[in-house]
Amino acid sequence: MKNLCVIIMCLTLLTGCSGAVGSGLLGGVLGAGAAGGGYEYHLKRQKDRVEQDFKEGKIDQKEYEIRKDQIARDSLLQ
Repeated sequence: MKNLCVIIMCLTLLTGCSGAVGSGLLGGVLGAGAAGGGYEYHLKRQKDRVEQDFKEGKIDQKEYEIRKDQIARDSLLQ
């Protein structure tokens, strides 16, 4: 998430906020950042759920590792 914020700030400085093109680019960048942040939040909730299932004994060690690996591969910010 920190990397995403830095990228957004850099793009904002490079494109500027004046004019229709700058505003359009800024809106697109911020929209993409919000969508990416929401996706990462969803993956964190999935990871927490998998950890809870493992602690409660609903899944075994092998299933836990498989699910955790899948979540890590789906993440944008590894």
